[in-house]
Amino acid sequence: MAAGCCGSKKQKLNNSTISVPSCNGTSITTNGSLNGMVALPEMCFFCFDVLYCHLYNLDPPKTPSFSNEAYPLFVTWKIGKDKRLRGCIGTFNAMNLQSGLREYAITSAFKDSRFNPITRDEFTKLSVSVSILRHFEDGNDYLDWEVGVHGIRIEFVNEKGNKRTATYLPEVATEQGWDQVQTIDSLLRKGGYKAVISNELRRSIKLTRYQSEKITVSYQDYMNHWNNQRC
Repeated sequence: MAAGCCGSKKQKLNNSTISVPSCNGTSITTNGSLNGMVALPEMCFFCFDVLYCHLYNLDPPKTPSFSNEAYPLFVTWKIGKDKRLRGCIGTFNAMNLQSGLREYAITSAFKDSRFNPITRDEFTKLSVSVSILRHFEDGNDYLDWEVGVHGIRIEFVNEKGNKRTATYLPEVATEQGWDQVQTIDSLLRKGGYKAVISNELRRSIKLTRYQSEKITVSYQDYMNHWNNQRC
């Protein structure tokens, strides 16, 4: 099942994460050790390839060389110097990385209902992030997670008695400057809850926490990569 993930205002991440710029400007953020990372810059380059081929009606890019293990994943497109959100969709079902990134590079670019589809004119202004989700755990209650460390997925029953879900990736609460309760309340609204949010409702939530490895690559990084490939 596909899911949207993101907020849009960008702020500095707290000390719970590690941000490491590589030599070509690629941003690497993880919730733990860099050893044994699954997410790689090549995954972002591949997303750019997939989008370019789709925009210009070309044959899909060749099969990439990175791992094809199965993980839940999200692809996020942002645009401009202020990194405005342009599309963010992923899945909590484990997918083989090569086919999953191929699918969600397109889905997040063209099928995020909050935005118009990405156009050719926007391509050179984009950056893309790949988030590989790991370490899923059931929370004991709606506060059993840490801002800046965990992404959260909530399940709740809305005012009409229907079961609903919503998620934020680990960086969203920190970027928005939210505490735990503000994040939960925002997720309830995102999931379509329209009535007054009570403590009783919050206590009824089923919460799953998870961590992610996130790689971000700009269009300039992408072009530098291809220029280096030609040398």
